[in-house]
Amino acid sequence: MSEIDGLNGSVESTRGRALGLLRRAPRTVRELAAELGLTDNAVRQHLAMAERDGLVERHGTRREWTGKPAYVYRGTAQLEALYPKAYDQVLGELLGVLQAGRPSAELEAVLRQVGAQLGASAAGGAADLRARAEHAAAVLTALGGLAEVEDVEGDIRIRGFSCPLAALTREHPGLCKLAEALVAELVGAPVEESCERGERPRCGFRISAA
Repeated sequence: MSEIDGLNGSVESTRGRALGLLRRAPRTVRELAAELGLTDNAVRQHLAMAERDGLVERHGTRREWTGKPAYVYRGTAQLEALYPKAYDQVLGELLGVLQAGRPSAELEAVLRQVGAQLGASAAGGAADLRARAEHAAAVLTALGGLAEVEDVEGDIRIRGFSCPLAALTREHPGLCKLAEALVAELVGAPVEESCERGERPRCGFRISAA
C-alpha cells in the first residue's frame, strides 16, 4: 500500500477514501461529494490528481437530478494493482498441499509444466536467440524479477536482481524449476537455472545455444 499511502498521507485520507469508493462502483462528482462530506470542487481536485496519476478514469456520463449529464468516474487497473493481494500466501498453501505425499520429481514435473504454459502464453516470436533472451528478461521483469541479459564467457545469461517469487523460494526451491521452464519456453533453447536462494533471492539462467 505504500504508493497509495504516498498519494495523500494514508488510505484513510480523503483521497484514499475516494479511491476506495471508486473501487466499489463508478460514481459522479456529486455522489462522491455526498458520501465524503465534501464540496463538488474539493472532489474535483482530488479526482484531477488521481486521474493525472492514472488511478481513475472517466467512464461515460449519467444524468443527475438537475437533468444535466455528469461524468462518471471509476478506478483503473493501475489503482487496483496498488492494493496488496494474497497471491504469495495462497501459492504457498497450494504448494504445501501439492508437496504432501508426493515424490519431489512429481512436484517438479508439475511446476515445470506450469512454467512452460506461462512461457507459451507470453512468447515473443523473435528469430534471434539473443532477442528471445531479451524478451524473456522483459517477461521476468514484468513479473517483478528485474532481469537483464549478459554475455559471460561466450554464454548468454539472464541475470536477475530480484526474484518475483522471493517470498516462497527458500521454503519451496522447486519454484526455480518453474522459472527455468518458463525461460526455456520463451527462448526455445536449453536453460540451466543458477538462482540465488539466500537472504535476497535472485534469478539466474544460463542459456545454451547448442
